[in-house]
Amino acid sequence: MAESTSYADSIILPTDEIFRNLKNAKWFAMDIGGALAKLAYYSTMPRKRSLITESSEGSGEEIYSVDQKEEMCDHLHFIKFETRYIETCLLFIRENLVGSRESMQGKIIKVTGGGAYRYKDILSNTLGVQVDKEDEMECLIKGCNFLLKNITDEAFLYQKKANVEYKFQTIEAEMIFPYLLVNIGSGVSIFKVQSESVYERIAGTSIGGGTFWGLGSILTKARGFDELLALAERGDHRNIDMLVKDIYGGAYSLLGLPADLIASSFGKAVSSAQDNYSAPSLNFHDADIAKSLLITISNDIGQIATLNAQLHSMKRIYFGGYFIRGHQTTMHTITYAVNYWSKGTIQPLFLRHEGYLGAIGAFLKGAEEEDFDKYSWDEKGSWGENYACSSGLQSPKVMEHPWMKPHSPTFDILELDRFAKPLVSCPVLLDPASYFPDTEDLTQDKVAREYWLQCFEQANGKLVERAIRSQASTPDATQRAARFMEKYLRRLKELHEYPCAYGTLTVRSLLDTREQCMQEFHFADPYLQQKQQDNEKALKLLDMRLEELNAMTWSERHLALVKGLLAGNVFDWGAKYVAALMEAGEGFGFKKALEEIEGRPWLFDDFDQWLDRMRGEAHHCAVIFVDNSGIDVILGVFPFARELLNRGTRVILCANSRPALNDVTYNELTILTKRVAAMSRDIERALQQDQLLVMESGQASPCLDLRYIDFDLSEMMRRHGTDLIVLEGMGRAIHTNLHAVFSCESLKIAMLKNEWLANRLGGKMFSVVFRYEKKRKVVSNSHSSHSH
Repeated sequence: MAESTSYADSIILPTDEIFRNLKNAKWFAMDIGGALAKLAYYSTMPRKRSLITESSEGSGEEIYSVDQKEEMCDHLHFIKFETRYIETCLLFIRENLVGSRESMQGKIIKVTGGGAYRYKDILSNTLGVQVDKEDEMECLIKGCNFLLKNITDEAFLYQKKANVEYKFQTIEAEMIFPYLLVNIGSGVSIFKVQSESVYERIAGTSIGGGTFWGLGSILTKARGFDELLALAERGDHRNIDMLVKDIYGGAYSLLGLPADLIASSFGKAVSSAQDNYSAPSLNFHDADIAKSLLITISNDIGQIATLNAQLHSMKRIYFGGYFIRGHQTTMHTITYAVNYWSKGTIQPLFLRHEGYLGAIGAFLKGAEEEDFDKYSWDEKGSWGENYACSSGLQSPKVMEHPWMKPHSPTFDILELDRFAKPLVSCPVLLDPASYFPDTEDLTQDKVAREYWLQCFEQANGKLVERAIRSQASTPDATQRAARFMEKYLRRLKELHEYPCAYGTLTVRSLLDTREQCMQEFHFADPYLQQKQQDNEKALKLLDMRLEELNAMTWSERHLALVKGLLAGNVFDWGAKYVAALMEAGEGFGFKKALEEIEGRPWLFDDFDQWLDRMRGEAHHCAVIFVDNSGIDVILGVFPFARELLNRGTRVILCANSRPALNDVTYNELTILTKRVAAMSRDIERALQQDQLLVMESGQASPCLDLRYIDFDLSEMMRRHGTDLIVLEGMGRAIHTNLHAVFSCESLKIAMLKNEWLANRLGGKMFSVVFRYEKKRKVVSNSHSSHSH
């Protein structure tokens, strides 16, 4: 079957890496502070998607074809830049991206922050928009709630011991409230948040970011906030702060005061002949002054926040605002203060995107007043961070533009993608709040991190070749592929330096980032043609495979079914070793893969327990998360599913909603199931009677994060009383979910196709993982965390 290579002539690369899709913006919002301005806008962009469609007539390779379907993709964009550039920035937007002032006529922009008043006329006159001013407190809280509910690993604890650690929090939506929000701008405001609509400002202090900047400007030669922070990073506060040991010669044990505790901020700056100590010099270094000033203010804010939390019985405090900006000394000092004054009973939490709270809130205010149908926005949909287009923690984008010279301001970008349907937690997870999908934490494990980053760097060349080949007739395919490689390699370099930049660093997140980078440059499904070819080859072998299984004894058949799953799972174009075997064309097929399966006992071997279970009552409903196209799904999964169906079990086959490597997609699996049904009466009967269902998982990754599955799938699992879940493949059962615990029975099945990982698990290439786990009792719900 030939792949359709007709791509739309309208494929256009982003006009600018910063202001993406601004020409398609539907509405705007801004949060304008004294130092930083944050622009938010919502856009819809057409994107070509390759779909497999059935032909009304035909047979063999002509029974289905590839069509290009245009679908609208919704995006939220947030851009942070220095307020002093707001006029030139707005001019650039108008002249280069929006088109004209007239094109903005009639549009409304929601604005919050002090700049809502100061820059109202500039916004109206430059862009030709109507400006609506929004309450800052309401916007901050709306923005905070939105981030906590929609962004994975948004909140984290900061710990600095031998190494810096970010302890990211997974908080269930129903457990977000109550909390304190401490917003540190020029001054400090403290909000008590009890629900989406119940909140109040309970306290504040005039000693905040403006104090640090103002006093720092007077006491040092620093010329800006960032320069002052950089100065503080090099300083040693002990040269200027008076410590407990400076007074008592050591710790004051009676009061529990450690020797290095600050007894008096700037205390050593006092010089008097009557003092019991002598200051080394009145000529203190600027760096030491800046460090002492930063700690002084951070300590004060931490103590005031803690006292308010204790007064209102709050266990969580979120800190945000311009003052923090991911600065490690600031976070460490605030954390120390909260831990000290609360004796560890209150959690001091920070947000990866704390600078966008007001802009997000202002945007949401505007969205509430707009006609959702008009812009095809359903507020019940789900949002996810686009790792390809967002700046990470500690890795802002620095870019030069002609309209901003001679300066090169720092841009910080956040982009969110919308999913049409809600994504929800898998209903058979034992305790969703404590579920962590990933087997390896690459932030804590330096050896694993270096291996996998290098592995992904080396795999880029092959992926680029595949991407170009998949769009060979498109003139700019080579150029786009080169830009993809450049961007993804740059992202991997960032992750070498800042492993926690985008939250938890795992094999899953590296794969997801790569897929999103591919989509950005319009390579939505590079393996499409390969998948079709693999499916046709496997379909030709299915009759023979089913006949072989029918001729076996009961015990022989069940072992053969499991081996078929394992052998099928070998055929993964994402596995470097296997891809090389398949590309060599040396007859590496299903039978050869069966021969590669090691003799029992396997590396993880629960087959005997599974066989005993299959002698018992049939399962009520089994959900199988399938992996690869071709031999994997056709010769491995379908025969296994047929056995369950013949026992009377309802089977739900789940495939990715969107492409990833050579994984079978929901669209493709729907067509394949009909073709398999034409070859197997058992499959045909089950399909006709709705005993066999095909559903989408809601995901677009070789891995599987069961915190975010398709809403309809979750409802179907509940409705039919799922009592068996099958996770097949390295991505779904090894890289993720190897340690997942379920409230029903589970099978985790994979062949290890990476030698390094196999050795780590105590095996070798093609070692077998076959884990059968009985259902567990449900435990109490509580929020969980994972540290980095």
